[in-house]
This record gives sequence, C-alpha cells and structure tokens, in this order.
Amino acid sequence: MRTMRWIRKNLVVIAGLLTLAYMILPNLVVMAFSFNKPKGRFNYSWQEFSLDAWKDPCGVADMCESLSLSLQLAAWATLGAVLLGTMIAFALVRYRFRARGSINSLIFLPMAMPEVVMAASLLTLFLNMGIELGFWTVLIAHIMFCLSFVVTAVKARVMSMDPRLEEAARDLYASPTQTFLRVTLPIAAPGIAAGALLAFALSFDDFIITNFNAGSTVTFPMFVWGSAQRGTPVQINVIGTAMFVIAVLMVMAGQIITNRRKKTATA
Repeated sequence: MRTMRWIRKNLVVIAGLLTLAYMILPNLVVMAFSFNKPKGRFNYSWQEFSLDAWKDPCGVADMCESLSLSLQLAAWATLGAVLLGTMIAFALVRYRFRARGSINSLIFLPMAMPEVVMAASLLTLFLNMGIELGFWTVLIAHIMFCLSFVVTAVKARVMSMDPRLEEAARDLYASPTQTFLRVTLPIAAPGIAAGALLAFALSFDDFIITNFNAGSTVTFPMFVWGSAQRGTPVQINVIGTAMFVIAVLMVMAGQIITNRRKKTATA
C-alpha cells in the first residue's frame, strides 16, 4: 500500500523522468558508439573501446567540409530569421494595419505545412525563376521556414511586456533609441535568444528542404544520409556527441545565469 501511495503521489515526476530518459537514450547510444572500433563498414554493434575517432574527427573525406557548410548556413539563416522575425513580431504586436490578422495566420503556415510540400514548392519557384541551386537557395529556404519559429518566440515575449516600463523611460526624457536599447530590447532578449537557438538547430538539422534545393551542395545531414548507405563512420557519432555536449553545457550555463540574476534581483 505504501508503495502504491508513493507512486500515486510522484506519478507526474516519474512520468517526466521516463519521458526524459526516452528522449536522451538515443543520444547516449550515439555517445557510446563514438568510442567503438567497428570491424566492418557499419558501426551498429559494439566491438571494442577505442579513441581513434576522437583523435581524428575529420578522418572521413568531405565530412568536416559538410559540417562547416552546415554551420555557416545555420549561422546566416539564424541571423536573417532573427532580424526579420523580430521586426515582424514587433509590428504584429505594436501596430494596427490592414491584413494584420491574415499575416498573423500566414506566419504559422510554414510550421503547419509538411516539409516535403514546402521543399517541392521552393524547388519549383527557383527553377521557374532560373536560379541555380546551391548555397544561396538553401539559405533562402532555411530563412523562410525558420522565420515562423522566431516570430512565434519573440511575439510571445513582446506580448507579455509591460508598456508602463517604456512609458517610464520616456517620462525620464529617454529618446526612442535609448528606450529601445535600454528597456525594450533587454526585456525582449530572452524571446529573441530562444528564437535564435531554435532557428539554428532547425537549420542545421534540416534534410528534406535542403535535399530538394541544394543542387551539388552537401550539408552535414545530407552527408550522414549518404554515408548511411555505404556504412556509417564512427566520426559521425563523434560530431553528434560533441554537439550534444555543447548544447547541454549551453543550457546549463543559461540556467545558472538566470538563477544568479534572480538571486541578485531578490537581494
């Protein structure tokens, strides 16, 4: 009886931990197999512990080139989506204009539309316009589908802002530029940062839209897909593990900074 009571009392916590374990398990498998030394082409069964792949992460031809390309695409797509998305979010929240409701609804269209439909539509557009497929077509496509996620994140933050703070800044003779830089932007920064991180992850990870519009350009997800047909090199697991660890460290650092700010504000 005590056991059942304890389970009922902590059911939500148990369900949360099980869900978290289910989500993290694939990453742990990738991490473990980054230290494997397979005997054949495929890195699907454990053979023996080895650090060879970690000592030479770029030992596979063209892998680091595709990784560098994906990072560049993700960085530029994030920058473009954040700049456009932040302005769109402020416009939708702060201003009243014709077709505002329609634009508000259309913003969510890329999020709801299947990727293969968007990929084929963009490919048709580029071909009809005579644009050569490559880095720039992929970048345009990435900015387009990342834009919706940035607008959603920033818009939610802007809607929760207290307008009295900006009014107080103006009452203290702050110029519009000073008010934006010292009051509005710092308050909106968490939403902008969340949108930027989401855009970077989505752009780096995308395969379907990129595959349709890349031409001869090969990004890291495309390289992984191609390698899986011939045999997955261990270095792919090394890159995946490194990125997972970096993401976890960034989240932990953000949480630590947030907690310190809360303590400072309370004190």
